[in-house]
Amino acid sequence: MIGELLAEQRRKIMSSTVCAQSERVGTAVGQEPDAGPGLSPAPGWQELLDAVPTPALLVAPSLDAKGAVRDYWYVGRNAAALDYADTVIPPEALPLWRGRPVPLLALLPGMARTSLPRLLAEAYRTGTTQGPEVVEFALRAPGGHVARVSVETRVARCGAHLLLTWERGNRNALARAAQHLARACWMEWNLTGQPPRASLGVRPVLGLENDVPLPGLLDLAAMTDHEGVASLYHALYDVLLRGRTAECDLALTTRHHGVLRFLAEPVHAPGGPVWAVRGVMMDVTGERLTRHRARRAEGEAARARERARAFGEVAATFREALSPRFAGNSVPSGLETAAVYRPDEGAGVGGDWYKARTLPSGRTLLALGDARGHGLGAVTLMAKLRYALAGLAFTEHPVEQLTGWLSNVAHDDGPESTATAIVGRYHPDRRLLRWVSAGHLSPLLLRHGHARLLTVPPDATGLPLGVIPDAGYTAVETVLAPGDVVLMYSDGLVERRGSDIDADTELLRRRAERVAQDGLRTGPEGLQAYAAHVVRAMYETPRTDDATLLAVRCLR
Repeated sequence: MIGELLAEQRRKIMSSTVCAQSERVGTAVGQEPDAGPGLSPAPGWQELLDAVPTPALLVAPSLDAKGAVRDYWYVGRNAAALDYADTVIPPEALPLWRGRPVPLLALLPGMARTSLPRLLAEAYRTGTTQGPEVVEFALRAPGGHVARVSVETRVARCGAHLLLTWERGNRNALARAAQHLARACWMEWNLTGQPPRASLGVRPVLGLENDVPLPGLLDLAAMTDHEGVASLYHALYDVLLRGRTAECDLALTTRHHGVLRFLAEPVHAPGGPVWAVRGVMMDVTGERLTRHRARRAEGEAARARERARAFGEVAATFREALSPRFAGNSVPSGLETAAVYRPDEGAGVGGDWYKARTLPSGRTLLALGDARGHGLGAVTLMAKLRYALAGLAFTEHPVEQLTGWLSNVAHDDGPESTATAIVGRYHPDRRLLRWVSAGHLSPLLLRHGHARLLTVPPDATGLPLGVIPDAGYTAVETVLAPGDVVLMYSDGLVERRGSDIDADTELLRRRAERVAQDGLRTGPEGLQAYAAHVVRAMYETPRTDDATLLAVRCLR
């Protein structure tokens, strides 16, 4: 990926280089100059040019009839310029120079787009040295190689000629760029009374204007707060009296909320005491603010966790108080029941509820539901529905009527108080389970080791509780056989993010069947173990909703 990115950028550079070179229209390389007095330099010029330690070119302006500069001629170069070309410019990027003047901007067409033509013109017109100024351009060799030339250039007039010199590698510009990126600088304070020395870009780091003198150590102390003065004193004490390297943080008053990290070391006179302090200063304002925000966010997160923990304890205690105690017991009507509840792994509590109770008639109320939402609101609605259903069941009205009344209870609680539910009543004399689905997933029937989904006729599909007042419901009748197990469950047991609910329900059916075939023991403990095993089989990944499984076994 990185290689492709770099290759694409290289293609863009090569394309722009070709365009830049093709745009240069002027005197062709190899054409003889036709104007310009004093084109050839005085004898001995090459020896003088070679004495210049930096790379240098000798350039002669070409003048028109009115004396205006129209072009520049490349007349000569020194040995340092040849060394620079050998190390930076690709082979064959420059035509072979035969010692005769050639047009400068035709030889190096990339220069035409830089500030160099202006520097040459100003130096010739005014006679004053121009620069230093950064000049950057590209050279492309026939083989496809491209070189980026980046130099700090000066132009000076030498009689009728111009001397163009540059610093190899543009070290000053690189140093300025590095200090700007790192927001760092250095200073050296002489303790003999001489002015301090400093790197480029020290004033922006310290929050000073460009015309302000460089600060001494006392000035630096005056730029920080009381705490910073004490920290600076201890750091200088270690440097001057103990000869150690020291560091401290200084809150600058010259910059709003600015924080400076100061690292200092002693500079010893030969065989003598410390006579200078050398220091590096870095702007750590962003780092300090980031740490402050992180500590504040950590504190807020800790408080949120504590609130969630306290809320979870209240809600869990509330749920525990409301949970039925029938699980794992036989009921007089010839049923065994078992239940497994798994709380939401994030919120901790939800709205799942279940109910199993033998009525005075000898019939058994069986129900499982899921109140909308999480937290105390869901638990409160769950409690209302459970207790309302427990009272309504004593009326001995059909389950479809009970479910309609229960829906009205939820509806009267408010527009957000909705829930899904399975409400059933078991008739032991006929081994008949009459049940209603209020927007809930259909139960599973396990018989002789094989599981199937109990179907709900289209006319028996009811709305969730609380959606509309006086909703009508139709019951489904299922005849059980001894040994049959009915599984009622909430959607938190089966639903997976991004999956289809039908596929999720089919997965529960297969795993419930597989667990039963592995061994479903008799007795309440066996049914409880089976229910727990099914729930474990469905919990391969963390869930974001609570889950409940109610297992009912017909004994006779």
